[in-house]
Amino acid sequence: MRSKSKIDLKKLRPMILKRIEERAKEYPIKPMVPVAKEVLEARRVLIQGVSMLLKAFPVLSCKSCPEVFVGNEGHLIETCRCYLRRGNTRLHEWVQGSINDILVPVEAYHLHKMSQGIIRHQQRFDYDRVPAVLELCCQAGAIQHEEILELSKTYEDPNAPLHEDLSREDLTYVAAGTLRAWEALRAGVGKLLLAYPSKVCKNCSEVHVGPSGHKARLCGIFKYENWRGAHFWQKAGVNDLVPRKQVWHRRPHDPRILLNGGRDYYGHAPAIVSLCSHAGAAVPTKYATEMKPHGLSFPSPVV
Repeated sequence: MRSKSKIDLKKLRPMILKRIEERAKEYPIKPMVPVAKEVLEARRVLIQGVSMLLKAFPVLSCKSCPEVFVGNEGHLIETCRCYLRRGNTRLHEWVQGSINDILVPVEAYHLHKMSQGIIRHQQRFDYDRVPAVLELCCQAGAIQHEEILELSKTYEDPNAPLHEDLSREDLTYVAAGTLRAWEALRAGVGKLLLAYPSKVCKNCSEVHVGPSGHKARLCGIFKYENWRGAHFWQKAGVNDLVPRKQVWHRRPHDPRILLNGGRDYYGHAPAIVSLCSHAGAAVPTKYATEMKPHGLSFPSPVV
């Protein structure tokens, strides 16, 4: 049998790096700059709106797992996924939530330029960590490199001014604008991902905005319990940069506290959609299947 010739990667490496550098000259893509600016504006409106709504509508988060619930009292559905416990049959321990429970932060390394070399493990502290959406908009030419760190602080500040004088109508108006901003943000990110390469780790939630993933060995795979594991990169989608935080959604005809026995009756929704719905915003019909707005409710036990 004829032996297959081996590929000399050392000879190919300069060619690959040159190709990446030449490709980077095509960025930013001018027609995509307005899209990136719309994403930035939607992100600003979204953060401002959620901060205002959280002053009027409480959000609870579980002390032991990532579960979130929009309401005054947490549900009694036994789905706690605490890693210290076995199984998913425990009640949640509810504490006051924050904006990060509604809009899940996703960070990425901020690249100096798209054609730079791959970030090595020993270089991981030489690069700033910024919201992945901002990094995407920066590479798309919507903001300058010196602006991205200042904009990153906006996300970390959940304490918006308290508007005690807002009426129910005002809150509904804010909720409607917030929901529109959420949809605009996700739609805009989807368009940018068609033009700008981004990666997500198959085994954890790490995101990298750029033509290739970094080499920082920080993959938190519980299966191996190895904090020095390398990431397994694949193409990223909208849900990787703008996660849909799913929650149990309490409908008007549901009992005051959702019970474990009604798990097959109750609906679900992204946390931001549930919050805006409670504030009176009209929810797009595409969420109806999971929210079950007119579905039957679990009958309350007779005391």
